[in-house]
Amino acid sequence: MASKTTAESGNGKRLTRQQRKELGRRIWSGNPGLEVVHRDAAGIAIGSRVHSAGVGPDRDPAPVRACGCFTADLHEMAQWLQPCGVKTVVLQSTGVYWIPVYDVREQYGFAVWLVNAQDTQNLPGRKSDVQECQWLLKLHTYGLLRRWFRPTAEILALRTCWRERAEYVQQAGACIQRMQTALTEMNLPLATVLSDLSGVTGMSILRAIVAGERDGQKLAELRDPRVQASQETIALSLEGTWRPEPLAWLQRQLQDGDHIQRQIRACDGDLEARMKAMAAAVPATEPGQSAAETNSKRKRKKNGKWSRNEPTFHLAGELQRVTGIDLTRIEGVKVLTAQTVLTEAGRDMAQWPSENHFVSWIGLAPRNDVSGGKVLNRRTRKVKSRLATALRMAASTLLKSDSYLGAQYRRFRTKLGEPKAIVAMAAKLARQIYRMLRYGQEYVDRGTAEYEKKYRQQQIKLLAKKAAQHGFALVAVPNRA
Repeated sequence: MASKTTAESGNGKRLTRQQRKELGRRIWSGNPGLEVVHRDAAGIAIGSRVHSAGVGPDRDPAPVRACGCFTADLHEMAQWLQPCGVKTVVLQSTGVYWIPVYDVREQYGFAVWLVNAQDTQNLPGRKSDVQECQWLLKLHTYGLLRRWFRPTAEILALRTCWRERAEYVQQAGACIQRMQTALTEMNLPLATVLSDLSGVTGMSILRAIVAGERDGQKLAELRDPRVQASQETIALSLEGTWRPEPLAWLQRQLQDGDHIQRQIRACDGDLEARMKAMAAAVPATEPGQSAAETNSKRKRKKNGKWSRNEPTFHLAGELQRVTGIDLTRIEGVKVLTAQTVLTEAGRDMAQWPSENHFVSWIGLAPRNDVSGGKVLNRRTRKVKSRLATALRMAASTLLKSDSYLGAQYRRFRTKLGEPKAIVAMAAKLARQIYRMLRYGQEYVDRGTAEYEKKYRQQQIKLLAKKAAQHGFALVAVPNRA
């Protein structure tokens, strides 16, 4: 029985609630006021157990169908969409449930549009999967959605391996922290004596403790000659209570750490194989310049210390071969950061029309929300981006860098504060990376002196402009010996 709650339509007639719902589900109206961009489209609402697909009401008598999450169900849905004349399919990036749906749709030749869920939830309502897939279809039909970036298959395989390795590295760090906690409970402040508990000396002492050694003098003899702490100091830090519970905990954490290290080496093997399978890029050289001259210009001082978290093979050489350039020439960008750029964004920067689009996609561009002539918000968008995190960490290392970017970061840090300066420099690093990958440009550091000279010229120009506004002239004073 229809509800008595009604509303007036355009011709003055009263519509029931059921009629209003049917009107809201229509994809095209007589005068929508919008241009139809994707007419042959379908919308899919992603779920963990059931997926709902919707097409236009003129495509099928039952324009909405639900299917399970099994592979056979996904193929059945794709076979239903083909007779409906669907060419493009839009779906939201919901967790990881969308990945099988995306892959199966690509196998059937559909142009799959992956969109951000935040772009489709600006209006209330549509709490069911049926309404959600129709709402996605309506937005996509009128071209109101932006296509989310998804790299090629070889970059996706590389990304999966690199992300897995990063998780193992985090787990290894957590094991070291738990080992340190176990030592502290036994009053063994070894971590305060050694700068790195996971170093050669620290791990040798930990393995000897697990093996049953309790003599501090004998344990201190395992000291590496490069350690700054003396053997006597290390021996004093190894006089503790030797409680059995923390010792058992220490033993299990050491075993977990060894297992994680084996997994990291396995990931390094897969990563090396995938990197070598990628085609080499042709490096861009200037007219009349040989490749030997180009390689000689790439030589520079070592960019910081070697990181223990780097893979066991020569990753820097593979990166340079695959991309055709050396991203580590940029001050602050290490090999791990360059690999994160490759796995998260790929090597084809043509996906973004300009460097500003690239910075905005990462989530490092200000929003500049303005209403009534007043700026409401200038903060960056909340984006969970591994690339943005890597670039922020790279920017934070520029504090003591004797380079052009280091001098600029210190200036930003004084003017804006540390958090904003890190974001600003991370955006600048992203722009440099975009130019190098897009146009094959090599980065050349101009040094701190060049930045100070440029900054001084800008300040002189600003002072001269202000003086002219007040009817004065700026006169340079000659240097007096």
